[in-house]
Amino acid sequence: MKLSKFGRRVRVSRPVRRYRADALLTAVLAIALVFAAESRAEEAGISPSESRASPLNGESALAANPLSGIPLGALIQPLPGRSGRISSAAPRRSSNFDNRFIAPGETLVLAEINGPAVIQHIWLTFPGPEPSWLGKDGNADHSELVLRMFWDGASEPAVESPVGDFFAGGFGKRAAVNSAPITIEGGDAYNCWWPMPFFRSARITITNESRKPLNALYYQIDFTRLDSLPNDTLYFCAQYRQEFPVESGRDYLILDAEGRGQYVGTVLSVRSRSPEWFGEGDEKFYIDGEKHPSIQGTGTEDYALNAWGMGTGTYPYFGVSILEGEWGMVGYRTTVYRWHIPDAVRFSKSLRVEIEDAGWISEDELAPGVHRGFVERNDDFASVAFWYQQGQPKRFAQLPAAQERKLPELDQITEGKELAASSKTAGGTVHVQKGYLWTGDGQLFFDNHTGEGAGFSCTFRVEQEKLIQLTLRMTYSYDFGIYRILLDDEEVRTREDFFAPEVEVRELNLGQRRPAIGEHTLRFECLGKSPESRGTKLGVDSVRLRKRWQKQRTTPQDLDSAP
Repeated sequence: MKLSKFGRRVRVSRPVRRYRADALLTAVLAIALVFAAESRAEEAGISPSESRASPLNGESALAANPLSGIPLGALIQPLPGRSGRISSAAPRRSSNFDNRFIAPGETLVLAEINGPAVIQHIWLTFPGPEPSWLGKDGNADHSELVLRMFWDGASEPAVESPVGDFFAGGFGKRAAVNSAPITIEGGDAYNCWWPMPFFRSARITITNESRKPLNALYYQIDFTRLDSLPNDTLYFCAQYRQEFPVESGRDYLILDAEGRGQYVGTVLSVRSRSPEWFGEGDEKFYIDGEKHPSIQGTGTEDYALNAWGMGTGTYPYFGVSILEGEWGMVGYRTTVYRWHIPDAVRFSKSLRVEIEDAGWISEDELAPGVHRGFVERNDDFASVAFWYQQGQPKRFAQLPAAQERKLPELDQITEGKELAASSKTAGGTVHVQKGYLWTGDGQLFFDNHTGEGAGFSCTFRVEQEKLIQLTLRMTYSYDFGIYRILLDDEEVRTREDFFAPEVEVRELNLGQRRPAIGEHTLRFECLGKSPESRGTKLGVDSVRLRKRWQKQRTTPQDLDSAP
């Protein structure tokens, strides 16, 4: 297998379902039309309800407002204000140097804009973390870049989040997103459509918290200057928060806001730390200091507007942008978003948003007599809350440093180099193949010379007998074959097809086990190849003994009131 490049596409458990771009545009502009029509009605002395009404003085609403029935009708009347843009463009026509460099630890000011104005669109792009012509040692990944926005001279940001999480890409992974306020084309072109008003000034920055530079950041920030804004205009706010892992005995906090405003969205990323399913936890909205939530859901997948599990797909107001791993395994990763645009959650004094970390679990982590379908878990959660409010927001969370935002290491790893050193082959050869995708010095690469019937074995060592998940990190590629996998002569995979159109690395769950101390043998036997594959090769990145909680879990205890 020869690698000329490494793709960054996220593997999904079901095909990505895309919302038609023209339908999405219509959906977004329909909302803008409503607001524009109501604004014109108010200027004319007509209440918003009257502007949408049925017969007004014997005339229909269409007759009273003839533009209301025309698609994109708001665009055929003059719009107020003056448009502007701040970008990374080169100042001279003779130059194509349209990007900015951010050194490790440095902060770049993207924009300083005088108000009153409304930012309407932000576009960003930058190279991925893998080595490329834009960085032979790679670049900072988007979880290490921190986006901050300050309104009207505030010393504290109203927006503070890693770039990736703000754009619904958790765990440092890039993902295509096709939603109303956030759109990421191909995982590379980051677009934000949240309107961001301010009275006097706006300041937007990105800080590089990586040990690597960001060699090329391209950006455009589009805004409209206005003569004035209504006094009760709300600020756009967004705040990242995490718990690795979620603490027991209480629900995970997403937002703790004070003031008047409305909640408009959540990005939630979860890595499972126990087997089975985390997604039975309910979301809860405590409005204006109430002790019991007046809005409560029926499960995490239901909050993400999925049902009976989750499937990868991105839509105007909800989506699952990332699903990685095999269902039910320790280490399964999920990123979802839920935009409350048609159903914004209003509050007058305060709002507290929480979600339970609860769900199904395997018998080996269950207390006697407890039903396995609903127990308290300790998974890794990270979230971004999105809301609008009057006045500057309360600081309810502090952003951890970039290294603390990395998920805790759970694995005892035997790398490809060690596996290759212990290997025995039949019908082919083994060597170590280096590359960005693989752990340490590279993967064990089996060059199959004879096709079906060829194979190899390799060993790994267990130092302590305890409950673990045995995990294989395997490469899938355009010239890989179908293999049977055995562990100490026990068949653990009957038939695994390692073909993929592009090179990617996935994890295989070989089960929850208590392996004995000593050496253990994995054997891979070629069964042939799929019609699409160009060959019967194979790559093993690593063998991983994944840490398990040594706990006996129970049903969540009821809480008397909100914290």
